[in-house]
Amino acid sequence: MTRPPTAAQRRTIDAADPVTGRLKGTEAQLASLVRHGLAFRHPRPPHDHFLTPAGHRLREAEPVTPAPEAPSPSGVFAARIGGEEDPPVAGPARVREVHSAWEGLLELRRMTNQDGATDRPCGWERAHLVQAAALALEAAGHPPARADAEGGYRVRATPQPDAVAVREPDAAALTACAATLQAAGWQVGEYTEPRTRARYLLASPRRV
Repeated sequence: MTRPPTAAQRRTIDAADPVTGRLKGTEAQLASLVRHGLAFRHPRPPHDHFLTPAGHRLREAEPVTPAPEAPSPSGVFAARIGGEEDPPVAGPARVREVHSAWEGLLELRRMTNQDGATDRPCGWERAHLVQAAALALEAAGHPPARADAEGGYRVRATPQPDAVAVREPDAAALTACAATLQAAGWQVGEYTEPRTRARYLLASPRRV
């Protein structure tokens, strides 16, 4: 390949059978790997796809940073919002995936904001508030909450159409989350729950 694989291609390669190299993925993903010489289509039915020697070498090599690709609301990538029952496995592969999604989001800002600005959210983020805020937090290294634990951030929708709530029981961590979102182009305010007295953030995408 003349360029690093995209995050989707890398996931497909990493998920190949460790012994046979048999691949699973969409027709477009598999066809792309074939074009790049990383896979071949078996000539006999059911015409499965397998890694080529080059594909095996890439799979076994040290990971490289994937080429940026924009986050997708279709379920291809989902940022950690905190408290998921079945969260993605943590580790180097997840770090690469999140980094790729964040770089892709910055590129999406550059391409779709009228002035090409990358320091404030774009239309995709305004339409997917929870995912956008969660991606900013996960990309900055903040730990999301586990379903069975108190610590970590949780991003949730609110009755306000342009704001999300961010909860984190640790006061210092909550302040750090606010700083990250502000740096990512969000307007952030800290508030107190009337009943529980717990502190939380309300964040909305900055427009100017």
